[in-house]
Amino acid sequence: MQVNDLTIDEFKALIRETVRETIEELLADPDENQTVKENLKQELLAIQQRREKGSRGIPAAEVMRRLGLGNE
Repeated sequence: MQVNDLTIDEFKALIRETVRETIEELLADPDENQTVKENLKQELLAIQQRREKGSRGIPAAEVMRRLGLGNE
């Protein structure tokens, strides 16, 4: 079947379906059905718990100093 064989309603339905499929592809979660290794999961939970307790980790200035990016 060719496009010129479609009725206006069939053509509109085809366009709607194409747009819907395209939007679903663009909004799809690339990590869906992926698993997180247990050690990474535990580390992320530990970070979350430290933040909930107010710990903010290493200050940015210290990270920069360790990487040699500070003003020397």
